[in-house]
Amino acid sequence: MPRQELEELQLERLKKIVSYVYERVPFYHDNMQKLGVKPEDIQTLADVAKLPFTSKLDFRDNYPFGLTCVPQNEIVCVHSSSGTTGKPVIAPYTQKDIDTWAELVARSLACAGITREDILQNAYGYGMFTGGLGLHNGGKQLGAAVIPASTGNTKRQLMMIQDLGTTAISCTPSYALILHESAQELGIDLYNSTLRIGILGAEPWSENMRADIESKLGITALGIYGLTEIMGPGVSMECPHKSGMHIWEDTFLAEIIDPITGKPLPYGEQGELVITTLTKEAQPILRFRTKDITSLNIETCACGRTMARMARITGRSDDMIRVRGVSVFPSQIESVLLTVEGIAPQYMIVVDRQNAFASDELEIWVEVSESIFSDEMTLMTALQMKLQRELDSVLGVKARIKLVEPRKLARTEGKAKRVVDRSELPRL
Repeated sequence: MPRQELEELQLERLKKIVSYVYERVPFYHDNMQKLGVKPEDIQTLADVAKLPFTSKLDFRDNYPFGLTCVPQNEIVCVHSSSGTTGKPVIAPYTQKDIDTWAELVARSLACAGITREDILQNAYGYGMFTGGLGLHNGGKQLGAAVIPASTGNTKRQLMMIQDLGTTAISCTPSYALILHESAQELGIDLYNSTLRIGILGAEPWSENMRADIESKLGITALGIYGLTEIMGPGVSMECPHKSGMHIWEDTFLAEIIDPITGKPLPYGEQGELVITTLTKEAQPILRFRTKDITSLNIETCACGRTMARMARITGRSDDMIRVRGVSVFPSQIESVLLTVEGIAPQYMIVVDRQNAFASDELEIWVEVSESIFSDEMTLMTALQMKLQRELDSVLGVKARIKLVEPRKLARTEGKAKRVVDRSELPRL
């Protein structure tokens, strides 16, 4: 669809959704009144900046159904976030919402190059988390054969890949590396298996990690993006050109803002991603602050798609670590670790949290490969010094480096937790 036609459709849907929530959700009605904004004030797409933001805290303050627009008897499904830091985010869906979601995930899988001839092994968790059923229903909508493997039981996952001829796998990037590690231990050659595509998401990952995954599993590794607050997986998806994740803009209006001032930024500039849903019935959301740091590109992709592409997420504004006045994101550290020979792709960032008048201090724990660890101490020392130089150069600030023996850092079958406070530190 040409950009002008797409933007006309977005504006039409934006006007409708603003009126819809203004009439049905006291939270939005009251906040728009405080800002002196009425639905009729939205006359251009740029006018979205007049609307109030929605934050994760607003979901918790209105828990469980304070942001919902429909009566309970129209809700056919409810998902939620993990709620590890308080009340979970509740995501209700009408039947139309479920159908739209399945269609968008099917569109995402097709964008990645998956067809009805593929066998998709879905290793995202089934349950309240949106990943499992989101990918499951989208795969079925596309017509692919879906294996509802869910998370965990890695040996069984590998058996299914071999015995069922799995051609595509959906999981977190860190779990893709766990599959490789376990396959090596069992003498299984994943590189020459039937696998050809990985649909990877739910956690930030770098280009270097993509290269590592592709070289070890023999697949094309593509990113998928979504949020419980907005819908689930299928908000955006990479195509095989790997030049950004296509946002399905007929359904979502995306902005980039300055994370500090909240002011909109132009296309191409990096900032915080903000999303407004344009078609949801049960719980439409205006200007949700995702905390994800990225940029938008509206140039037509080599694949022919005209919808905006979001660049790889470099981190989250709330994951940013301040070290002696310098902003550091975990993705920067990962990008360095995966270029140093002798380092395993497993690491943990230990933060010494200081008070409001002092900066955080960093210590990075990194696993070394079996060959280096079993060798003489001089190699370990040389590796540590090289890693220190590389990290100092990229981060612009010094972090302490601690090399640990292989397989000592905790593995997770869900989202990898890379940053921990020293008070939470596991004993090694």
